[in-house]
Amino acid sequence: MAEFLSLLAQSRILPPTDPGTILDIVLRWIHFLAGITWIGLLYFFNLVNVPAMKQFDAATKGKYVPVVVNSALWWFRWGAVVTVLAGFIYWALLLAKEPPETIGRPGSLMGGVMGWWVLTVGVAWFINYFLLKKVPAVTKNGYIVALIVTALALGILWVVVYKVMTYEGASNRTIAIGVGGGYGLFMLLNVWGIIWPNNKRVITWTKENAEKGTPIPAEAAALGRQAFFASRSNAWLSLPMLFFMAAASHFPIFVGG
Repeated sequence: MAEFLSLLAQSRILPPTDPGTILDIVLRWIHFLAGITWIGLLYFFNLVNVPAMKQFDAATKGKYVPVVVNSALWWFRWGAVVTVLAGFIYWALLLAKEPPETIGRPGSLMGGVMGWWVLTVGVAWFINYFLLKKVPAVTKNGYIVALIVTALALGILWVVVYKVMTYEGASNRTIAIGVGGGYGLFMLLNVWGIIWPNNKRVITWTKENAEKGTPIPAEAAALGRQAFFASRSNAWLSLPMLFFMAAASHFPIFVGG
């Protein structure tokens, strides 16, 4: 015990004092914490909640859905917002440092990269939204949805790597975060554009059915299926998203540094 205390007394804990480094770690910590909340609930919905719901009768759903599912969706959707926002700010700070000053740093570089990045993901997601919401044949077959999302994910990867992040001095870190963050933004749009709006209506109808005996509209089945495929797509997209986030610091896949 005495040796341990002696060693502890001799140890040095010297945290960085510059504001930039402190801001970086705060943003990353918030990003990790919110991301664990968001993705953890995403896996809960896909691995636990969906199979369980198939075993509940109408009365049980009337008690379970408005309380448990509604509460989980609150943490789910706001966890997504905080995750993406913190990650976006962190990525922007990294972009502001590239390319190195010895190369030159045009004032429009960061805004240009971020603008094209948002546009790329936004267009990809709108295609996904249109097909899921406006083309009923798509949601009749999960394999079709999988092919569509895979094609869109590969499209985002190609555009970000070969069209957006092509400036001299781009690092593996910013490129990898650009790809992984692109998938994260796509998933966020799925949460707020499909999963939450659809589930909000279904929750309301389920609650009214339990309290007043009001029949659940036939539309609920279609909305639930759309939300299911958006959520399942997010679950699969989380795998490459997490890979590229880890690759930013631990796997120089793009430019070897």
